[in-house]
Amino acid sequence: MNIVIINGPNLNLLGKREPEIYGGRTFEDYFAELQLKFPGIKLHYFQSNIEGEIITKIQETGFNYDGIILNAGAYTHTSIGIGDAVKAVTTPVIEVHISNTFSRETFRHQSFISPVSAGVIIGFGLKSYELALQSFL
Repeated sequence: MNIVIINGPNLNLLGKREPEIYGGRTFEDYFAELQLKFPGIKLHYFQSNIEGEIITKIQETGFNYDGIILNAGAYTHTSIGIGDAVKAVTTPVIEVHISNTFSRETFRHQSFISPVSAGVIIGFGLKSYELALQSFL
């Protein structure tokens, strides 16, 4: 099973950025743990702060992977293009968010990805990614 995790803008700053919201661990450290915890899954990781690169990665993996776990960060609330890319591919996409976006600013309550995703996992910290992986099993 091939699963790709795609993280959007500012998620490269996990462990440094707003630890009271996002925690104190880097995603790279967490990703290494996921690989050990799910040895039967071939996990891939991609992060970009650039909207077009995220769209390209969705298109590249969206027809030949078993699943995409997508945390588009702030693009969740602004990018019709990322939503359209998710809608265009055949690989199921699980939208994840580390924080509970509904307990934050009102602009974070809107998602252009949720309506075209197979599912949404919000607010369980980094464990959101693990829950998404389990949904593919």
